[in-house]
Order: sequence, then C-alpha cells, then structure tokens
Amino acid sequence: MTYKTNDRVRFYRLTVGSAIGSIRDLFVKIKAIDAKHGKFDCVLCIGDFFGPLKEPVDSGDGIDETVQLLNGDIEGMNTFHKFPLKCYIMQGENPLPDSVIEKYAKTSGELCKDVFLLNKSGIMTTAHGLRIACLGGIYDSDIYTTAEAPPGFASPFFSTHTVERLLSNTLVKSSSKSQSKNQTYTSLTSILNASSSSQLIDILITNNWPACITQYSSAPLPSPELSSEDAMPLDEVIKKVKPRYHFAALGGRPPQFWEREPFVWDDEAGRVSRFVSLGAFGAEATGGKKPRWFYAFSITPSSPSDPAPARPTNATKNPFSELVPRPQKRTLETFESTENFIWGNVSQPGKRPRTSELDAPQGEEGKPPPGYKCRRCESTEHFITSCPERQKPPEGYVCRICNTPGHLVRDCPTRHAVGDTGGRKPRPGYVCRACASEEHYIEDCPVANAGQRGGDRRGKRDQVKEIGPDECWFCLSNPNLAKHLIVSIGSECYVTLPKGQIIPTQSNAVGNNSSISTVPGGGHVLIVPIAHHPTYNTIPADLAPPILEETDKYKSSLRALYATHNASAVFFEVGRLSAKGGHAHVQAVPVPTSLVGKVEQAFKSQGIDFDGKLEDCQSSGRRGRSYFRVDLPDGRTLVHLIEEHAPFGVQFGRQVLTDILGIPDRMDWKACMLPEEEDKADVKAFKAAFASFDPSM
Repeated sequence: MTYKTNDRVRFYRLTVGSAIGSIRDLFVKIKAIDAKHGKFDCVLCIGDFFGPLKEPVDSGDGIDETVQLLNGDIEGMNTFHKFPLKCYIMQGENPLPDSVIEKYAKTSGELCKDVFLLNKSGIMTTAHGLRIACLGGIYDSDIYTTAEAPPGFASPFFSTHTVERLLSNTLVKSSSKSQSKNQTYTSLTSILNASSSSQLIDILITNNWPACITQYSSAPLPSPELSSEDAMPLDEVIKKVKPRYHFAALGGRPPQFWEREPFVWDDEAGRVSRFVSLGAFGAEATGGKKPRWFYAFSITPSSPSDPAPARPTNATKNPFSELVPRPQKRTLETFESTENFIWGNVSQPGKRPRTSELDAPQGEEGKPPPGYKCRRCESTEHFITSCPERQKPPEGYVCRICNTPGHLVRDCPTRHAVGDTGGRKPRPGYVCRACASEEHYIEDCPVANAGQRGGDRRGKRDQVKEIGPDECWFCLSNPNLAKHLIVSIGSECYVTLPKGQIIPTQSNAVGNNSSISTVPGGGHVLIVPIAHHPTYNTIPADLAPPILEETDKYKSSLRALYATHNASAVFFEVGRLSAKGGHAHVQAVPVPTSLVGKVEQAFKSQGIDFDGKLEDCQSSGRRGRSYFRVDLPDGRTLVHLIEEHAPFGVQFGRQVLTDILGIPDRMDWKACMLPEEEDKADVKAFKAAFASFDPSM
C-alpha cells in the first residue's frame, strides 16, 4: 500500500515472525491480512522460515512444503495462483535445507516467484530508496570469534566476518563516488569508526536481540528469558546503522512479542529508532493463544533535507548512546588478584554487569540488593549467575549444536564428536584451510600433514603454522595490509596493485618497449574476495554467486580498460590448497595485442597438461582440489589439475608471462618492488584510467 502525503510517499510494510516450516498456513494468513488491511508493498518474514532440518517427504500422502515452495506451487494448495506481494525471508536459528541452498546458488536468491531469500549479511535498497539490512543466523560467542570465514547457510551461526561484511556493504553500496574512491576499509574496527551518513539503514531484521536493548525501558517483559538470546556485537552494529525499525525473532522460548519504547539519536538530527520482537507464527500456542506474530507499519524514505522528526512522547534515553566497552580477557595475574565472585565478590573486572545489577542499590556483600529477583527461579537470595538451577535448561530450550532439548550447549554430547580423520569434529562454520573440509580441524588434516617426515619426532614447534586472517597478505583485517596499493573496493571483492608487479614502471621502466603495455600505472592487478577463502572453488555454494559475479564484472572492466591501450587481458589463478592455507585471488596482466597469439602456446609448452575442467576442481567432494587456471585473451579457459603432493610453483603464471613479454628479469616480484611513493604514483595513474570502467563506482 502506497500513499502520498505532503508530497512524500509513504509505504506500508508487513513483518511476520518465524514460520518454523508452516509455510502454506503462513501464506494463507498473509493473504488474508493483505486483503483486509492492505495492500502492503511487501512482507518481511523474519526468524526461522523452514524450521529444523528434516528428511524430505517422499510419500504421496505427505506434503513437503519446502519442495512445493521451490517448485512454485505452494499457492495452489490454497486455490490461489499468484502471491499478492513480494516476500523476503532470512535464515533463522537452523541450517537451511540443501535444496534451498542449491536454489539460492542458482538464482541468487529467488526461491520462487515473489519469494526471495536474503543473504546472511544482505543489504537491499528498494526502488524508492528504502534500505533494508539482514543479519541472518544466530550468535554464539565461540563461533563468532573463531570462525575462519563467514558461515554459509549450512551453518546456523554468524561470525565477526558476517558482521564485517554487513557493515562493509552498508558503506560501499551507498557511498558517493568521491567517498568510494578515496576511502579504504582495512578492518572491522575501521568500518565501525568510519563516519558516513550513507551507512544508515531504514529497516534491520535479525534473530538475536542487541544486548543493551532493555536498558532504560519500562515496558514489561512477558517472559523472564525474553532477552536471553541477546548478542553483544549487535550493539555496535545498531550504533552504526541506526535503524528506524529493528525487528528480531528470538525473544524467549518460545518467542514472545515485545515492543520497546522508541529512542532517539541526538547526533543524527533526532532520528527515531523502534525495536519490535515478534512471536513465532509456527510455534504452538501457550495458554490457549499465540503471541502476536505480525506487525504492520508505514515508513517514508528519508532524505538529508528532511526536517528533524517530532520526538515521540514515550521516547526513552538511547540505550546505545554510552555503550559499555567489550569485556577483555583477564590475565592470570588479574584473575589471581581478584576475589572469587562466587564466594563474595560479585564485581568482576572486564565483565558487563546486567542492568538490574547496574541500577539497583547494593545490598550485603555477595547478596543481591533489596528488590532483586533471580530471573531464573525468582529467588531474592542470589544473583542469576549463582542460581542453583543454572545447570537446567529453561522450558522449551533447544541446544543450538544438535537441535535437541534437555541440555545446555556446554553439556551437549556432540561437542566431543569425532571428525572424519579421528580428531575432534569442528564447530559448524569451520572450514579447514588446507583442504576446505568441514569435517576436521587443520591439525588433523591429511593434506596439511602430508610431507611431514619424522613422525612423532617433530614437535609442535616444527609444525607448519596456519595463516590467520590477521596475518594474511590479502585480508582487510590485517593491519599490515599494503592498503596504499588498493585501487577499487566493491561489495564482495577489491582490486589492488601487487607488490612488485610484472609491468616495469617508474624507476623500473625500460623505455620504449613495444612488448610492454601502456596501461597507466602498469595495469597488473589482483582481484581479491574480501572474505577469506583458500581458493575460488572452496567458497560455499550459498556465498559464491555474488563473489563470482563481481569477479566477472571486474574482469570485464579490466578487459575494456586494456583494450583502450592496445592490450588484452590474461587472467590466472593458482588455486593451491596447502597446509598454511591462503587467500583466493585472480591476477590480471595486460598483454599487447601483437603478442596475444603466443599466449596459449606459451602456457602449453611448459610440460604440464591442461586437460582439466573447472567442474573437475569441485567434483572431488567438499575438500576440493588444487588447480591452476588461466583465462586466455579470446575468452577460453585452460585448467591444470595439480596432483596431490606434486610440486607446482606458485610463480608459474608470472614466469610464463614474463617470458612472453620479453622481461625475464621481472620473474622475482621481490626484486621488482618500488618505494611506496612510486607505488602511490602508479595507483593514482591506474585509478584515473580505470575510473570510467570501475563497476564499484
């Protein structure tokens, strides 16, 4: 439903809670609500849409609503043939079915007509300028900090990489041309600290609650555990994107409805935020009635020229205006010098106390102040942290690891499950960097351990150390990243000049040589996915489409740039799965058109077979396979499958191209490095030449 008031267009949205697999019934209800109260512009389906994983129904009497949805005939079950409005769904607290992930990978999100699955860190801008952000999955403190890459739809969790990508997307996709040209984001910290009004979001949908959301609110919580699914990292996200509406799905077990009083951002022209947690449509009714599971609202696209909105009469103090710093790990000395809080000292350095403990007057040492009640057992004799019932899961609690009720996550028997190589089975979201398997840690990986001789005689000191994102040459979170070489940042990838590029420039220039390209700044660049993945073919299927799409856009743009300088593009990738791991990237090198005919033969004359196909790299199961790929100037692709344990030089592509260009002395990149001032001059020249072709602009 769209109305125009005072020359402003107002849009009407409908948000609904978790379907938990009751897809058909939810769609019937949505249609009825739209017919009675609409028409709505779209519906946002938050929380767990498909429910826990289950075996597909094969019998003729059974109904697999997920299959019917993907086939586009879910509506036919209720005699209506076209859904009346677009539906946007997200990942909830369960892994998504394989069939859904496969459909997402093929269609980039459209599961069937008018039903779209949002990325776990997706940003969507409507045709009228409304910005909707989605943070899919749920929060687990261990997985959040230890996951090596953004968990895909096969994992129910999100990680720091997911949040980093979300914030990066809000910055890049709406930044002005001048901002995107001059701004470089090297880590999550720099993204959080960046000042850009373009990062503001109109609607945010998540599963978890922000940790601070109940502060300063007098709205009663209908259940003691309503805010037990909070996530501290969300506080920083909220403070940055300042959503006008924030909808969450996990408020209690089962989820209950709770609407907080609005609060105002005084530093953003009085911008007003509202938080609503919805009940689950698919949950069983408690007390004879389901909690409220839908919420209709109207919203108008904001504009920088808008006057400050009126302050709501029931607005509270902003709970995010003075965030308590993240808790820091305590050293052994700090721990030993601090009294044990269980035996008397409840003040824990570095730990954020709960709101009730912050605001209440202090009672006897070690005991709650007057008026305090444990939210778990309602006792007035102890804090919730010392509750004797703490070991018992609350009613309706389901373990996030095994999706089984009856025990807490820390007591889950599958925590000690054995992986495929005999070691511990990794947490969901973990991917071995050596072989891309999700079934073992890298220390138990046969690929990582291959070639290590001496057996038990080798100590840990001699073992190969895995490269982490904070020390990876290509991860933006690495503080030592050569950020002065970056020439473009997109939503999923960035482009950078390499250290010691093949093409001689500046003080290394060789004069008027017809075998050298004339692309300003040299033209040798790398296309690098922002997220850390060992190779392109190990990127999970649900995360791959936007990365591959943007990589192809950059390739096309580079081809167009090179063509204006009488050169063609040669792209190559060494997809090597090694013990140390690595970071996927594609190298692009301009070759003068006069030498294009020599490229294919130059690669094939090196004594290796190019009989492989890209499909072969992915057909070996989850572990993938090492490969070398080169895209020829005419668009054809050569693939060499690298045999396990076979030697293969990582500089193979560079060696061939330096021979073609007649500059064999450029083989060693370390010998070709320039001073930073000359690097910056190359970057400036290349960015100026690439500006009109850059797909991120």
